[in-house]
Amino acid sequence: MPEYRQIETDVPARLDRLPWSRWHLRIVLALGTSWLLDGLQVTLAGSLVGILENKDTLGLSDPEVTAGATTYLAGAVFGALLFGYLTDRLGRRKLFLLTLAIYSTATLLTAFSWNFASFAIFRFITGTGIGGEYAAINSAVDELIPSKVRGTVDLVVNATFWLGAAFGSLVSVYLLNSRSIAPNVGWRIAFGTAAILAIGVLFMRLKVPESPRWLMLRGKELDADKIVCGIEKKVASTKGKLPPLEGKKLKLKVRDHTPWGEIFQNMWVDNRKRSLLGLALMVGQSFFYNSIFFTYGLILNKFYHVGPEKLPMHLLPFALGNFLGPILLGKFFDTVGRKPMIIATFAIPGLLLAATSIPFARGALTAHSLDLCFTVIFFVASSAASAAYLTVSEIFPLEIRALAIAIFYAIGTLIGGVGSPLLFGFLIATGSRSMLVWGYLLGSALMILGALAEWAYGVEAAGKSLESISEPLQSKLG
Repeated sequence: MPEYRQIETDVPARLDRLPWSRWHLRIVLALGTSWLLDGLQVTLAGSLVGILENKDTLGLSDPEVTAGATTYLAGAVFGALLFGYLTDRLGRRKLFLLTLAIYSTATLLTAFSWNFASFAIFRFITGTGIGGEYAAINSAVDELIPSKVRGTVDLVVNATFWLGAAFGSLVSVYLLNSRSIAPNVGWRIAFGTAAILAIGVLFMRLKVPESPRWLMLRGKELDADKIVCGIEKKVASTKGKLPPLEGKKLKLKVRDHTPWGEIFQNMWVDNRKRSLLGLALMVGQSFFYNSIFFTYGLILNKFYHVGPEKLPMHLLPFALGNFLGPILLGKFFDTVGRKPMIIATFAIPGLLLAATSIPFARGALTAHSLDLCFTVIFFVASSAASAAYLTVSEIFPLEIRALAIAIFYAIGTLIGGVGSPLLFGFLIATGSRSMLVWGYLLGSALMILGALAEWAYGVEAAGKSLESISEPLQSKLG
């Protein structure tokens, strides 16, 4: 048995006792923008479907459009796994700077695509950066935010995806309808704009510190203490005297990495039920979202003959509903509790989608009434999607937090994200509403399954420290 140096630290307790402050807000703005950028990417791709199929642009076919979405998601899976592991190994800060740099570069390159192959390659690399962002950002945010508001903050941060989606819709409306900008130029400007925004965010992140919780694991307790002292000083300058510390110091054995054997032992043996929960939540929300959102433009075009220049205006209310859901419901995840809110936000959208599929199959819904139905459904479902990431981030130990997020994001995206746009692409190509309904019912069933998994295996984490929800592996070493 190796000999490990032992330390005692009060870093988690000091971070959790802090009141919400302007410092926390600046951190959230700098880090949470990764979701905004992803929303911008997804909406641009969805809004520009019609233009990219034009022979004057890239001349993509329907299968190539959905394949473009698939390559983006496949890149995200690869990036999540690679950078998720490196985030736990090398630190949060290095990785959330690197992944954003990759995203920025690849998005700019997308603007210069010349055919389907180049477009797909650049979309894959863009997805790689975004996948890495999910692991690094969710880990950093949860480790810096006080426990009593962690649920609310996580949901609001994840909801910024839809601000990006709304912005993407507005940009697309302008570029697609502008008489002074040719369509072959407009879509390139759209992706170029996203790259410029990402570069601006990169400069904001330079002021974000490394996670003190990660530093204490690596035995860098002096660096962790220095960062926490700086945070306390900034918070106290606006909030006054800080609350007293509670509980005992955390005892840890220091080491430079977590062996793969311990990772799999924790996730698939010791915490098998938690892993099944994470899998059910991530697969359910991923299939539900990606199957509908990535193909909504095609559905409006094929079944309602909505022209490409009008697609963004149909996506705009959809995006706003998704954004407002977590904003209005997020606080209840900290007050009512995680379990009841997660059960409700998974079950309700699943039932509503099943109910909506019936009049859709009969042709009883107009394009605008379908917009309204999906806006209501995703007003609730957006909180479920955010809660899936929150759950996985909370229920696994600090040493493997980023990797756990990456693994379940990857599995969820492979099953629910990569496969669902392809499935729905073929269902739409049949021209049959009834065939498409079978896809909707599958999405509905997966969301209800997620609700049942939360009911059976859910962990009530509201207001609790991360270390009390899941004890660090390094506190158990002999």
